[in-house]
Amino acid sequence: MTAPDLIARTYHDHAHDPTPAGRVALDYDARFLRRKVLTLESGEALLVDLPKTTSLGHGGVLLLESGGEVLVTAAAEALLEVTADDLTRVAWHIGNRHTPCQIEADRLLIQQDHVIADMLRQLGAATREVTEPFTPEGGAYGHGRTHSHAH
Repeated sequence: MTAPDLIARTYHDHAHDPTPAGRVALDYDARFLRRKVLTLESGEALLVDLPKTTSLGHGGVLLLESGGEVLVTAAAEALLEVTADDLTRVAWHIGNRHTPCQIEADRLLIQQDHVIADMLRQLGAATREVTEPFTPEGGAYGHGRTHSHAH
């Protein structure tokens, strides 16, 4: 195994440099990490070695030890689009199950889960499989992630 080309030990939730030194697209699960080698869009290897496990947000940056920033973007992934006449009620049920959810004016996006999808259909919601970037709401105090019961 060869050594990574780049090393980042610091993360910021927003960019400072209008021209990043690199970009990496990660799905929701891959954006939760502490130490991992990532492959940038350029093909370069980046060792991420953060002091603690961190949820990397879409638009955040990893600061390179050599200078510059690597822009983190949300990669497209398989999701369920949820629509309903009473979207607020459906959103409450999703939140009550601690399911990560991207909330938009006329729809919700969640990770594919047939059990949750069945529950939503019983509540009168419609679901449709889509492939899009996933940027769900953070935790109750504005940081990190909601937690699922799958731990």
